[in-house]
Amino acid sequence: MEMTVQLTIDCSDPQKMVAFWAEALGYAPEPAPDGHATWRAYWAAMGVPEEELPAGAGDIPESIIDPEGRGPRVWFQEVPEPKAAKNRWHFDLKVGGGRDVPLDVRIQRVKATVERLVKAGATVLRIKDDPEAGFYAAAMQDPEGNEFDIV
Repeated sequence: MEMTVQLTIDCSDPQKMVAFWAEALGYAPEPAPDGHATWRAYWAAMGVPEEELPAGAGDIPESIIDPEGRGPRVWFQEVPEPKAAKNRWHFDLKVGGGRDVPLDVRIQRVKATVERLVKAGATVLRIKDDPEAGFYAAAMQDPEGNEFDIV
């Protein structure tokens, strides 16, 4: 039996999250299935009652996909309640290249990614800098406060 994985993230603004996480992960907004102008049109064709769709749902992409087809689909599901506590999971964006790459190069790569994602709407929570252990990383939050790390 074949299995695929989708990561679903509850949020208040799917459009903002699609834009941010597409940038962060190198993903692309997922287009509506062939023959449909929008996801809303697709869902209507599938028989989803209009009253089950929130205002604006499906008018813009609410999911992102890996253009290379390697990573999971990520769907940003609009929910009414705000984020209330620390994540029980988080992304680690591994941009440094691992311990075989010199620490100064890893630091440069992490800093460049942090700068790019701050411009996209992220916030730096703290820098984890331990040169004696050969470690450098940044703890960050996306535009809705979900934690993630750049290592």
